[in-house]
Formats: sequence, structure tokens, C-alpha cells
Amino acid sequence: MNLKKILPIIGIAIFVYLLIKLDISKVFKEVLNMNINFFIIAVFLAIIVILMQTAKWFVIARQQKINVPFLEAIKINLIGAFYGFITPAKVGNVIRANYLKKYSNNNLGKGVGNFVLDKILDLCSLGLSVVIASFFFGKLIQVSYIFSILLLLFFIAVLVIIMSENFGRIIINISKKIIGGFVPEKLKNKIKEGFYSFHEDKPKKIFLLLFFLINLSTWILVYLMMFFVGLSIGINIPFFYYLIITPVATLVAQIPITISGLGTREITLIGLFGLLGVDATKVFSMALISLFLGDIIPDFFGFLLSLKKEK
Repeated sequence: MNLKKILPIIGIAIFVYLLIKLDISKVFKEVLNMNINFFIIAVFLAIIVILMQTAKWFVIARQQKINVPFLEAIKINLIGAFYGFITPAKVGNVIRANYLKKYSNNNLGKGVGNFVLDKILDLCSLGLSVVIASFFFGKLIQVSYIFSILLLLFFIAVLVIIMSENFGRIIINISKKIIGGFVPEKLKNKIKEGFYSFHEDKPKKIFLLLFFLINLSTWILVYLMMFFVGLSIGINIPFFYYLIITPVATLVAQIPITISGLGTREITLIGLFGLLGVDATKVFSMALISLFLGDIIPDFFGFLLSLKKEK
């Protein structure tokens, strides 16, 4: 049996197991009895998160001279989020590169570069959050700060390599040696154009800090949304704990053994919030509501937008 087909099922199986074990009726009871005022704030924050998720790659696109209007960028972001939701580690989000082609002279490489930079900066900001979590809360959540630092340094190293002027040339030369004799000349030229366009109008290094801060701010808003969802169902713990716990769960969700972190994120949240004495049913309910607000509802609109034919 194909391992690639089995792995995404693991997270879904964990999710279903939690739903059965915690009693679905109790979960629904938590949802139905939520505090509507806190929930409305969470909905408002979910909308802000969508705008920030768009802005974090939109500013990179502008530096790449990809002149996509912001409203169109929101549409592309929703479509990308839909494809990301149905793929492990949200790699399906790379589909936005195809939508950005018409705003960059049919240049696919720029769109791919936009996705790669955004993804790496996303992981760097997430890695920094986990490093902070391990220092402030390491004994409770049992995260090795050494591992966290190494992980963060790895993402930074990858970013530095990709931003290197020689990166494209090195990859092209390696590609020539490995696949040069097996790839048609026409396809080789397209690959070469793709690598060069990846570095064409590449954002200046000085802007990376700005991009990084936007990514970090977006994560904080996501955790703030979860905080108000938690308050709406009676999880009364300080926001500080969300800043410490949720990055760890988000990082676990990046492991490509499930669709969009489903199951692995929830079981991690239950385990970590459980250390603070929070009831597992409440944590799962919070995760479920947050999933609907932050993923399922926006991704549904993304799915509808993806059905419209591009002009």
C-alpha cells in the first residue's frame, strides 16, 4: 500500500477518535452554550487574520514587482488557503503562483518564489515563538529549547541560502548535470527561466525583517482569536499561555502526516492545556470552533472562487 496515501489518514483518524472519546454531544453542548459576545470578537479577529494572511505575502509580491491589486490578492489568498487546507503542511497553497502569473508577465517563477519566501518566513516566525515558549514554559510543556533553537537556525539558514545570489546558478548547474541528458531542450529552457525569474526582482534583504514581523503579528492574531474562542466556552486562562502553547501545537500540525494538521494539532492542544487543568472537551471544542472560523469557512469561499474560470 502507498505510504503517501496512508499518512494523511493518521491525523483524520486521531481527530475522529478524539470526537468519539470526548463524546460528540458534550462538544455540541459546549458550542451551543458559548458566550456570544466573546464569539463575535473572535469572528472579527478571524476576518482581520484573513487580511493579514494576505498582506504578509502581498508586501513581498509588491517588492517582486508583482502588481496584483489587494482585493484580487484576498481572492487568490482564499483560493490558495482552500488548496492548502486539503493538503499536508498546507503545501497546496503554492497554487497561488499560478494565479499571480498574469500580474508578473506570465512569470511563474516569481509566484513560486513568493510562496517559498512566505512559507519560510512563516516557519521562522513560528520557530521563534516555539523557542520563546521553550524558554519561558519549557518545564511545563516539555519542549527542548536546544531543539527549538536548532530548528529556528535551520529555517534561517534555508532563507539565507535561497536569498543568496548564487543559489539559482548552483541549482541550474546541478540540474544540468543530473537531468541534463534526459530533459528535452524546450523543458530545460523553461526550468532555467523559472530559476532565473525566482531571483528576478527579489526583495532586498533589508525588507526581510518587515516581512518577518508581519508573519509574527499574523500568528499572534491567530492565537488571540483562539483566546476569545476559549473565553466564549469558559476557558479562563491568561492570553500568555496561548502565546506559549499554541505555537507548539501549530508546529506539530506542520508535520505532513495529516490534512492541514487535523488531529495532530487537537491532541497536542488537549495535552498541553490539560497540564493547566483545562478540560479536554473544552479544548477540543475551542479547537473545532477555531478550525471553522479560521479555516473551513474561509476555505469554503476559496473553493467557490476556485470554480470561477479565470478571464
